[in-house]
Amino acid sequence: MPAKLPVDVLAAQQGTDLAAVPAPRRVSRESAPGAEPALDGGQRLQVIDALACVIEGAYCHLPQKRAGYAVDPVQALQLLRRRCVDMTDGEFHMALTGLITGLRDAHTRYRGPATVRGSVAALPFLIECHGPDNRPTFLVSKLAANSGIRKKTFVPGVELLHWNAIPFARAVDIYADRETGGRPDARRARALESLTFRALDYGPPPDEQWVIVGFRTLDGDDDEVRVPWRRIEPGKAGTAMQPGSGVRFKVAADPAREAVRRAKKLMFAPALWQADQARTPIRAGDWLPTELQDTLAARPITTRRGELGYLRIWSFDVDDHEAFIAEAIRLLAQLPDRGLIIDLRGNPGGLIWAAERLLQLFTPNTIVPTRFALLASPLTRAMAASPFNRLEFEAWTASLDNAIATGDLYSQPLPLTDPHWCNDIGQRYTGPVLAVADPNTYSSGDLFAAGFLDNRIGPLVTVGQATGAGGANVWSDRLLRDALAGTPYAFPPLPAGVGFTLAIRRAIRSGPADGIPIEDTGIPGIPYTITRRDLLEDNSDLHDFCADLLAGQQS
Repeated sequence: MPAKLPVDVLAAQQGTDLAAVPAPRRVSRESAPGAEPALDGGQRLQVIDALACVIEGAYCHLPQKRAGYAVDPVQALQLLRRRCVDMTDGEFHMALTGLITGLRDAHTRYRGPATVRGSVAALPFLIECHGPDNRPTFLVSKLAANSGIRKKTFVPGVELLHWNAIPFARAVDIYADRETGGRPDARRARALESLTFRALDYGPPPDEQWVIVGFRTLDGDDDEVRVPWRRIEPGKAGTAMQPGSGVRFKVAADPAREAVRRAKKLMFAPALWQADQARTPIRAGDWLPTELQDTLAARPITTRRGELGYLRIWSFDVDDHEAFIAEAIRLLAQLPDRGLIIDLRGNPGGLIWAAERLLQLFTPNTIVPTRFALLASPLTRAMAASPFNRLEFEAWTASLDNAIATGDLYSQPLPLTDPHWCNDIGQRYTGPVLAVADPNTYSSGDLFAAGFLDNRIGPLVTVGQATGAGGANVWSDRLLRDALAGTPYAFPPLPAGVGFTLAIRRAIRSGPADGIPIEDTGIPGIPYTITRRDLLEDNSDLHDFCADLLAGQQS
């Protein structure tokens, strides 16, 4: 029996049994039955105290954020503590969300009590832009098969002019002020995505019930359409990291962007979404069938330089890095050996081991992995000294202790991926290789891009200035609470529905870029400007651009 499609009316015309589809869900800020109750004054103080403790003692980017953005989140939390009891519940959670978002770090997020956990607010079309940064053109690149939009002139390819009566480029800039991202281009890229997809785990539902979109038709006429928000539940892939997994300490990911990625798959490729839920590989066009199709996709592509291999890495959210590497090897063996394009665009990260172990398949060079450092503080020293954390932090203990005398802000940077693991298989693809990334390539995606350049595997092409600049190992509040148990910095379980994630180990590049942090900087490469043909004709111009670069490597 096919997996149930948890989306309102999107299953029509997709071969899904409509009786299995839940009734349409309206996106609303109103509390639903069973919602978590409002926090009382004591619970609010408990949340603030826990956040202030771990941000001051364990947040690995704290010195950089204080210097780069002239902000002091610890002081801001203390000021909020003085007035939080007099706030409404909504005001309190919005204040905390805004304070944490101001760090411009998608690894470090606050999650208040919510009735829409695991959901994404979505509009049934995808917006992308082409052209130079100072004169972008925005258009609809995809439309869900059963979008519910009755205006027949609203089709892929139409140019977007206004968003709720605001000129479109201005609307993107307004939303960018609310987004994470260490560079303006990264915030704009995330804002553009948030116009149609918003993960509701880490933010409130949209203020509006619908949007009014002004657009120019393919015939050149100006028109507008009203489109309501809907709520969908994309779930996690069957191959994704499972709760309680032994690799949960080695994650570098943006969970909000991972939820959005899954929502896009559900909306625009529901057959693949269903196959993933059923764990059955299917053949889609000329893509090679694979059981890991939620993270890997491969096929030969035709360019002006002839046939090349194309490997799309959608995500590194896997529970079994051995299976991930083995499947990548199997797919690479079926691709042309004249050249390979590795596409990381939109990859929100995942398991660090999967990203860094994959690098060896493309080069005879010895892979040196990215290194990670802890903030040197009394809290991290106490955490590392705890016997319960010996396996996780023993390698950092000596340098944390030495920092008392040396005054170093950080521990010694050390790899999270064993260098032997990064070289235990060796090269499996022998042709020239190139990688492509964009400002939505984040976290473990950043790590792969950094390793690709720093280990001299091949050139990196970036759509935009650089990758998304997520440079850390991220932990949940539960992992931190367990690690701090028995230390003077232990904090009790947070109130029901409340949680946070925190960047705990700072990523430092290796090789020629040794010592350079990834956070707020990202990995720059050879710049490329997306064209209209790319958005509507399967990245044709991008593939030709990459093919020319690969041909240059062979000459």
